[in-house]
Amino acid sequence: MKVYDGSDIRNVALAGHLNCGKTTLASGIAFACGVGSRLTRVDEGNTITDFDDEETARKITISSAVLTVEWKKNKLNLIDTPGFNIFVNDARQAMQAADAGLIVVDGVSGVEVQTEKMWSISDEFGLPRALVINKLDRERAEFQRALDAIQEAFGRTAVPVQLPLGSERDFKGVIDLITMRSYLYEVGGDGKGKEGEIPADFKEAADEAHEALVEMVAEGDDKLMEKFFEAGTLPVEDIRTGLRKAVLERRIFPVLCASAYNNAGTDAVLNFACEYLPSPLETEQKISANGPVSAFVFKTAADVFAGRVTYFKVMSGVIKNDMHLINARSSADERLSHIGCLQGKTIVPVTELRGGDIGAVAKLKETLTNDTLAEKGTQIEYPAVKLPEPSIAYAIQAKTRQDEDRMGQAIHRILEEDQSLRFYRDAQTKEFLVAGCGQQHVEIVCAKLKKRYHVDVELHAPKIPYRETIRGSADVHGRHKKQTGGHGQFGDCKIKMSPLPRGEKFEFVNDIFGGAIPKTFIPAVEKGILEAAERGYLAGYPVVDFRVTLYDGSYHDVDSNELSFKLAGRKAFKLAMEQAKPALLEPIMNVEVQAPVEYAGDLMGDFNSRRGRVSGMDTKGSTQIIKAQVPMAEMLTYQNDLTSMTQGRASFSMEFDHYDFVPQQQAEKVISAARAAKEGEVEEDE
Repeated sequence: MKVYDGSDIRNVALAGHLNCGKTTLASGIAFACGVGSRLTRVDEGNTITDFDDEETARKITISSAVLTVEWKKNKLNLIDTPGFNIFVNDARQAMQAADAGLIVVDGVSGVEVQTEKMWSISDEFGLPRALVINKLDRERAEFQRALDAIQEAFGRTAVPVQLPLGSERDFKGVIDLITMRSYLYEVGGDGKGKEGEIPADFKEAADEAHEALVEMVAEGDDKLMEKFFEAGTLPVEDIRTGLRKAVLERRIFPVLCASAYNNAGTDAVLNFACEYLPSPLETEQKISANGPVSAFVFKTAADVFAGRVTYFKVMSGVIKNDMHLINARSSADERLSHIGCLQGKTIVPVTELRGGDIGAVAKLKETLTNDTLAEKGTQIEYPAVKLPEPSIAYAIQAKTRQDEDRMGQAIHRILEEDQSLRFYRDAQTKEFLVAGCGQQHVEIVCAKLKKRYHVDVELHAPKIPYRETIRGSADVHGRHKKQTGGHGQFGDCKIKMSPLPRGEKFEFVNDIFGGAIPKTFIPAVEKGILEAAERGYLAGYPVVDFRVTLYDGSYHDVDSNELSFKLAGRKAFKLAMEQAKPALLEPIMNVEVQAPVEYAGDLMGDFNSRRGRVSGMDTKGSTQIIKAQVPMAEMLTYQNDLTSMTQGRASFSMEFDHYDFVPQQQAEKVISAARAAKEGEVEEDE
């Protein structure tokens, strides 16, 4: 593959809802550009950009992939992003490397939840974009209905630059509204249309759509507006110039049409991308082929044979083979040997990559996603893409001792690929937890552990980290006395216990006067209380948010020691808990759901059934955003339930907010279950 200047490069993200046809469109583009010997499809499990075992098995895009192709005088780096809501963070990171977006819309389903999500992410990154109404050959596909949904969601600036020739089974080509020419395609062909005149029965609709496009192009440019008023139209060259300018300024979002499955309209998409979408040198990122060399790492992948593969975008200068660059985060010196362009999992070797280009290199030592590589002596560092915290966690357990020994290292390799995952040990429940964006996200981690690293694990719902506290006060006397001849044990203390506000944890007040307890023994009383509090009182969960005031006691000159006062503190704590109205606390989560408006009633009713409280609602286009506070115990199965309620059209995020009291009925169940589990453990020990 030859070397391209930044002005001839197009970095384009393919984005949209699950199953809208992004990956199939990428395959059609590859075939049209001479990559591969035939057209591949998702349902055959052999597409270029879905090459991971899990992607092939599940027939969905899980992780973004790059497809580099050459079309006429341009180089296109197409980034095929996931459309499943639980993998949206991967798409977000990949879109950092794009300079424009192609939002793919299903011609049957129209605008869906994830379509709007990817549109919002494109807005975040300031990406010029176009839309492709796909699957126009399918039953019940309708271009006008899909267009109406697009304009309702994104505004009237989403303007067709193409019309379909025919619909459903009769879809056979496209009409270019800029040049007013038609293009016919062979079903499953090479994606290159046969040019001709617009058929008579489509001419009226094409003229009307052409006029609407010309008006929109002229609207944002005073000179073009004058020409339009004088002549009532614009010449093709002015339309092209004005449209390109409007796309770059994000004043117009052109709408194209295609059937990716049958490879119809593919060359029109390619031509449009090369002519109207910006090069890296025209974006707000200030890309340059000059100056010191720097690159931003937007993805890390693990390959069984190549090891760690680093995807990067050249932000300035020219990267050449065997060049040494410094990692701005770790200060590590990295040697970039065998750089190349990506065609799915294949790295096509190149001699150099210039500012604005996207490439990959294998076997860097310390470089990970979001890192900056730059020439030694420079102070260049690009901002990392911020990702939300994972929404749900599952306990993970190795099946054998051998699996346990290998599990930690294997999971950390997977974490290098996917920064939206977390792996940690819960200090309270002592469980190892894997947190992700949904149940399927975590299940895929387990599948990768088994297939790649031969580590067998099982998942189960995590233990809820309940806590205990008090509602009332107590004043008790705790004494530990053990005298059996010789040196005995004697510790005596009087304490007052009272509740603290939520989140204050523990406060110890030393109110001893006159040496009733020697100063050297007072810390032992506190330690005994803390140890007892950690073991819990009601159900074995840590006791929090209470104050203990040590105000009196006594000691023995010979028999008193630290251990005796620690044991006295424990007894005092247990006696105080009996009086202080102990209660159970549970974690309350902030939950945000995004779903089509028509599901709002069902979702709010579901939150009520989960003891949740809806705290806010907002509407963006056809998407309803519902915010609620729900007990963590009620959210363990929410991912699957939400998918069932909304046919997979909703997404949610969840994070811890605070602890609150468990209602009495639920508390009794939790306490009974904890005591039964403890009795079971005792029987096993016996």
